[in-house]
Amino acid sequence: MWKGLRLPQLCFASARSAALKNEMTKSLHTPALTDLSTDEEIMKSSSAKFAKEMVGPLVSRMDEESCLDSTVLRGLFLNGFMGIEIPSEYGGSEAPFFSVVQVVEELAKVDASVAIVCDVQNTLINSMLLAYGEEEQKKRYLPALCKNLIGAFCLSESTSGSDAFALKTTAERSGSDYILKGEKLWITNAEHAGVFLVFANVDPSKGYKGITCFIVDRQLPGVSVARKEDKLGIRASSTCPVYFEEVRIPANCVLGEVGQGYRYAMEALNEGRIGIAAQVCIRYLIEVTPC
Repeated sequence: MWKGLRLPQLCFASARSAALKNEMTKSLHTPALTDLSTDEEIMKSSSAKFAKEMVGPLVSRMDEESCLDSTVLRGLFLNGFMGIEIPSEYGGSEAPFFSVVQVVEELAKVDASVAIVCDVQNTLINSMLLAYGEEEQKKRYLPALCKNLIGAFCLSESTSGSDAFALKTTAERSGSDYILKGEKLWITNAEHAGVFLVFANVDPSKGYKGITCFIVDRQLPGVSVARKEDKLGIRASSTCPVYFEEVRIPANCVLGEVGQGYRYAMEALNEGRIGIAAQVCIRYLIEVTPC
């Protein structure tokens, strides 16, 4: 689909030398809250340039067609924006969480739909695999998530929106496997996702303490993504139902520990929420901090 595309090279590493000249000047005074390091300046400027040059001209069409342009998706990967915190050994940018906030902010200035794709990938999918994944799981998924694989976070259901842990999706043990049954609604990135982090209850009698997270590949028999919602806004970002009908998954697809899914979900969601408040927080700090 992306064969032959010619995109501007705005990658994180290539811009580093251009920003080094500012380092000497900055070292001569106490940094202010608004001062950025060389790497932070590079990440901010490269993501802003990408948003302006690659995303901006396509915003109207993507909104009208309710679809992300393939060149935008490819550009997010080529510029390292889909694997910001992932270590370089797996092909990531190996940048701090602050860089995720920077990139999402710059993308959101131009198109919230593109920002959401990047935000979910970094703050939910990548962060959970980094925090709780076994080494084999990291080797299998992290390089692809940096290169061309989009992930989706499957928690919400028709009867468990605000109370997400009242979910009905189950994962019943069957020998060395689990049988996954249920449906998830309003799943961001589902249209393009190749892998899902799915929250299901392995023992409903234990309530939320039975909730477990599973890594589920899209191509498995029984996995299906339904038609995306026709939304009023943020239309280019896909929001779809995802169905799991008797999906057999091996036990090594459990992410982290059995029964700890509720805790993992809350920790990941809290990290994702930081981006929503980051800008107003720093503005407030600047106002109340003495010069």
